[in-house]
Amino acid sequence: MQAIGIFLRGVLMGAADIVPGVSGGTIAFITGIYDRLLASLRAFDLDFLARLVRLDIKGAWQHVNGGFLLALLLGIGTSIFSLSRLIAWVLANHPVPLWAFFFGLILASALVLLRQIEAWTAARGLSLLAGAAVASLIAVSPVTNMDFGLPGVFLSGFLAICAMILPGISGSFILVLLGMYAPVLAAVNSLDLVFLLVFILGAGTGLLCFSRLLHWLLQRFHQATMALLTGFLFGSLAIVWPWKQVLEWVQDSHGQLKAARQIPVSPAEFQAITGQEPVIALCVGLMLLGFATVWLIDYSWGRD
Repeated sequence: MQAIGIFLRGVLMGAADIVPGVSGGTIAFITGIYDRLLASLRAFDLDFLARLVRLDIKGAWQHVNGGFLLALLLGIGTSIFSLSRLIAWVLANHPVPLWAFFFGLILASALVLLRQIEAWTAARGLSLLAGAAVASLIAVSPVTNMDFGLPGVFLSGFLAICAMILPGISGSFILVLLGMYAPVLAAVNSLDLVFLLVFILGAGTGLLCFSRLLHWLLQRFHQATMALLTGFLFGSLAIVWPWKQVLEWVQDSHGQLKAARQIPVSPAEFQAITGQEPVIALCVGLMLLGFATVWLIDYSWGRD
């Protein structure tokens, strides 16, 4: 796989991660690098540490597929730094059309992956339904309070990174549900090093543990695990449905209100609740654009 191709996948992952409710893992999944990404993360093990201790830098780099991770991280970083303001502006000023685009993108992703499930069995069907049910439940879950000291910070980092790895579920969305979105942003803004170190430790632990679990499942029960992950994508459509009613709000670190719990509603209900035009024609067009984008990505890279 060419480095430029990996870099461009990273750009797409970074663009998705900027939008709360959309996971970069979804992009990794549909562009054919999900297994490889998990394998690289899983390679940060005792063998890797032993090579570092022996100062075998080249061996350690090759062990974790460093070239792949570097190109991917450069792409993610480039996207975040170059697109974050644009996407944040669109999200603040035109959220409904943006959600419509991502709805089409995720729906097409789920259908592409559904097509890859071979020889459907009862277990694979149940895995698909279980994934959809879990993601749907997460989408409408009420906000809880994990702000109970450093153990809560560690656990929040652990759960958020696990969600970020999964296709269809956003790590930032999980932080909102855990009541930790504002505290994490406040810690970043104030450079609360103790808070940030504990959060990073939790995220690193979650990354190493969960990537190993997913890699093991994909190796042992590939088709059932693919069905489960595809179910997550179908269930996450409730999160990115363009027309939603906000049930709960939370404050971010700047004191601004941010939607925490939302439920999908019809365009007519959305207009009645919010007084905003549902711009149905534009949203349908953007859904189709998102749909076409995924099919183009799958045609170009999905079988790489």
